[in-house]
Amino acid sequence: MKIENKLFLAGAMLAAFMLPAVAQESTATTPVDPAVKPKTGPIQNRKENQQQRIGQGVENGSLTAGETKTIEKQEAGLNKEEKAMRAEDGGKLTAADRAKLNNQQNHLSKEIYRDKHNGRVQNTDPKSEVGKRQREQQERIGQGIASGQVTAGEAAKVEGNAARINREVHNERAANGGKLTAGEKAQVNRQQNRNSRQIYHAKHNKRTR
Repeated sequence: MKIENKLFLAGAMLAAFMLPAVAQESTATTPVDPAVKPKTGPIQNRKENQQQRIGQGVENGSLTAGETKTIEKQEAGLNKEEKAMRAEDGGKLTAADRAKLNNQQNHLSKEIYRDKHNGRVQNTDPKSEVGKRQREQQERIGQGIASGQVTAGEAAKVEGNAARINREVHNERAANGGKLTAGEKAQVNRQQNRNSRQIYHAKHNKRTR
């Protein structure tokens, strides 16, 4: 057999041997979280980044429910403004639109930083049953915000509920020597049940940022 034919045959056998390995490698892709939309540009990138910062702050306790409600309400307002801008210009943003949104996001970014470093924190190691449920719900909300499953508007709503419950618990404890009566505990538990269902709905309704 000629040398050329031997080389051709050897190459063909080597290629046939490697084909399964190549095919296997090509299908081994990193799983994509369906809850997170792909990044599509600087504006979207900043929203993703800021929502992750907010979510982390909620999870680690550096953002209170009230603070999160306020900044997420602002974020939802920016999202609506961007949507209106795009509607006026065939789905695109003008240079002036981008500059305006970027300036607003700069202000919001500074507010997120201030709120995460102002010394007001959640209790991340509560001893009471009410406190433990509150902490568990904040962790669920924070994870949903960071992953994109919970939109800014949804986060503002469930954190507003949490902030109201927290104020109610604080006032009732202050009126009863630091404790809650059995009736107050039952009432708070019902409120937390409702907010828990709303958190679940927000994370599973397929609306993502």
